[in-house]
Amino acid sequence: MNHILRKDVILSEAPPQQGGGAKLKDLVRSAIRGLTAAAVMASPLTAQVTTAPALGPAPKLSVPVVQTASLPNGLQIQVARNAEVPLVEARLIINGGARLRGTVPGLATFTAGLLTEGAGGMSALKLAEEIDFIGATLRASAGWENVTLSMSVPKRSVDRGLTLMAQVLLSPTFARSDVERERSLRLAGLISAKDSPRAVASKVFYRNLFPESHPYHMSLTGDSASVAAFDSAAVRTWWKSAADPRRTTLILTGDVTLEEGLSWAATHFNGWQAPAAIVGAPLARDVAGPSQWPARVILVDKPEAAQSVIMIGGPGMSRTDPDYPAVTVMNTILGGSFSSRLNDLLREQLGYTYGAGSNFSFAPVAGPFMISSDVRTDVTDSSLAVIFREINAMRTQGVTDAELARARNYLVLGSLSDYETAGQIAGAMSNALLFHIPLATVPTELARINAVTAADVQRMARLRLDPSQMTVVVVGDLARIRAGIEKLGLGPIEVQSYEK
Repeated sequence: MNHILRKDVILSEAPPQQGGGAKLKDLVRSAIRGLTAAAVMASPLTAQVTTAPALGPAPKLSVPVVQTASLPNGLQIQVARNAEVPLVEARLIINGGARLRGTVPGLATFTAGLLTEGAGGMSALKLAEEIDFIGATLRASAGWENVTLSMSVPKRSVDRGLTLMAQVLLSPTFARSDVERERSLRLAGLISAKDSPRAVASKVFYRNLFPESHPYHMSLTGDSASVAAFDSAAVRTWWKSAADPRRTTLILTGDVTLEEGLSWAATHFNGWQAPAAIVGAPLARDVAGPSQWPARVILVDKPEAAQSVIMIGGPGMSRTDPDYPAVTVMNTILGGSFSSRLNDLLREQLGYTYGAGSNFSFAPVAGPFMISSDVRTDVTDSSLAVIFREINAMRTQGVTDAELARARNYLVLGSLSDYETAGQIAGAMSNALLFHIPLATVPTELARINAVTAADVQRMARLRLDPSQMTVVVVGDLARIRAGIEKLGLGPIEVQSYEK
């Protein structure tokens, strides 16, 4: 029988005879081994790469140019062109989300969730079908500072896409049946949150860090008492005062010019009438934060929990603080990246957790500094000991040259890929708008990050990481974890519940 033999396939002029299958397989295996051996012999071992090649110079960051315009009704327009792909990203950002004066807790996010539940005479299903038909996506969301409508749409369908966005903005249905359904779902979610250790920890954490007068004292979703009162009238009233073109910016990125953007905005949003009165949010600088940050430990019992949820918080800082570059590098080394000290120790070396990290919650109204992790119940006290040991090490021993270089590269080189797509650029412009930081200043800020020294990091650790100002919240099985935590002496211990 004449077989044509190759490494990956055998071509046979005739099928093998019965009983010859095993011989054929042996022949194939022998041929493959022979070919593999020949390939190895032909390639000297000295030619194999055994060391990583040296890194070349990093590419230079090119921040897009932002052009601006406005409509007579006060709507601001920002355009950044990137015509590599025929897509357009549109974001309507209305200043004044959950911090808008007079806003009932939870109402801003509840209203935003209803915007796409029907608009312009279309049901939620019909609206979704129209959006899908043109290959677009349309989302609505709300945070503390803004309500945002976001659309990604092929350029050929921009007109229809912006028509749908305008209908969601100007003619939402807010049907009673939709409001009642979403209210029931949110109330059910609030009830189920009581059984989620992480949700319990977050609620207790922010409730204790910030006073009742502070917006962060309450969750963005509200509570059962506030949500139970939501109805169509409350939603319509809030949206009527919140949706104001004078406090709104339309961001357009992708395959769009300023002339096109202005034309599209005039066509779809020129008829947007402003409400009689401007309802704004209190200035961020006028929001009083905590007057004291005492060291304390707050425990919440979760009997028979396999894990403990740890949240540790202290004073935060403003995004516009001059120390931002040094603080960012410091936090990256401590817990702000996968290779950080906390994650490396608690996850990689000790196996206490799937992950541990730290961050500064930057917002116009400064949030806290936070360290968080979910750890095995039997190592709860050990995890806390490691965390505070590393905090003290950052303050007293400084960081190594390798850690410093890795953190700076993580931040600076990682940012180079943050301005590639229309969506990424729109996100960067949204952040610039939120903090009133021009996008053109990003390269300068990255240069400052790249110039941070080990002395700067230690100075920030001593200034910003003060154990005597940290609140520790732990949700877990107190029968198993309380005694060990008490021995650490982290501060006075108090037991609380989800409700109080």
